[in-house]
Amino acid sequence: MSDRLRAQFSFLLEADRLRGIERQNLILDCSRRENSAEHSWHLALYALVLAPFAGPQVTVSRVIQMLLLHDLVEIDAGDHPIGDEVDWQAVATAEAKAAERLFGLLPADQGRALHALWHEFEQAKSPDAKFAKRLDHCQPIFQTLYGSNPLPDHVEVVRGNLFGGRAAALEQGFPEAYFHALSLLGHENDNDTSALCARLPFLNAAEGLKSVSRATRIGDGSRVENSAEHSWHVMLYGWILGEHALGDIDIPRVINMLLLHDIVEVDAGDTPIHGAQSAEAQAAQAAREEVAADRLFGLLPAAQAKDFRSLWDEFEAATTDDALFGKAIDRVQPVLLNLLNGGGSWIDYDVSLTQVDSRVGAKVRRGAPVVWDHVREEIRPWFEMMERI
Repeated sequence: MSDRLRAQFSFLLEADRLRGIERQNLILDCSRRENSAEHSWHLALYALVLAPFAGPQVTVSRVIQMLLLHDLVEIDAGDHPIGDEVDWQAVATAEAKAAERLFGLLPADQGRALHALWHEFEQAKSPDAKFAKRLDHCQPIFQTLYGSNPLPDHVEVVRGNLFGGRAAALEQGFPEAYFHALSLLGHENDNDTSALCARLPFLNAAEGLKSVSRATRIGDGSRVENSAEHSWHVMLYGWILGEHALGDIDIPRVINMLLLHDIVEVDAGDTPIHGAQSAEAQAAQAAREEVAADRLFGLLPAAQAKDFRSLWDEFEAATTDDALFGKAIDRVQPVLLNLLNGGGSWIDYDVSLTQVDSRVGAKVRRGAPVVWDHVREEIRPWFEMMERI
């Protein structure tokens, strides 16, 4: 079991490097470029929110999984903006080699399954892959056109993409997205895009999660992570480690919980687990999160708002098997990042192993005790070393 967990964590920690891959797109406030990890999270959210446009042959849970891993190969092969002069055959070769290496870090059965899913996405022939590709094509367009101050050359890239580029296929494959994008560019049309427009305010508001800073640093220690890329990473954790859950869980449902679990931080901010907080402060934070949930999920059509809010409430209550495992995995991911970056928030907050056991381990054991047994053995030597210094 420990060898299997060791291989799974090797993959998950290597995946952390996707945060260092910058894309051409700016985030909505146009303050910086987005990275491929937070892009992958936002695409997964697009898939969940825009599921009504998927068609009856599409399994949205598979689409979400495709989008979580579709850009992992950029860790080795890099990102390539569509407007650049690129040898796409060379890129495809580099990405195939990267896929072999990255998915090869996993236990063989999981590696084969994820590699096959990535390949299916690249081939874009199945209904699931076609829908995933449509989302991958339209999300950067809306992120640009709804930006607070989009760069003129970025708008021109969008225009060229819609008129003759790969996004031109949206006219047939996702006409609501195509014609709404045209209207944002000033091309009037009579196509009904109201169902899409009813969901974009939520997707745009949720994008603010990319600007919410957490206490935990990314693996290389260069900066703190944000809540969007954290959500992407913890979704991968939930997927890969789901077999170790204490209860009988529905992994796609857990992934959806983790996709939504930090949305409220757009309004309420993040609260470090090792930060000193009184009971009154914790209650105030919980109240802020409730208000944020009301506002943010309220941006969706009523049926979706009810479903998403119910899933978020279940995660917060942490009484079902799915929620207990989701909470456990949400606690595990920062622990491994701290170990990877040399201590991180443990040093910042002067944290002892006993405190990690009480604040983190106790919660992880409720949903995934085998995972905590493994993780604790991994981190114990670091704390013992610090005691000797």
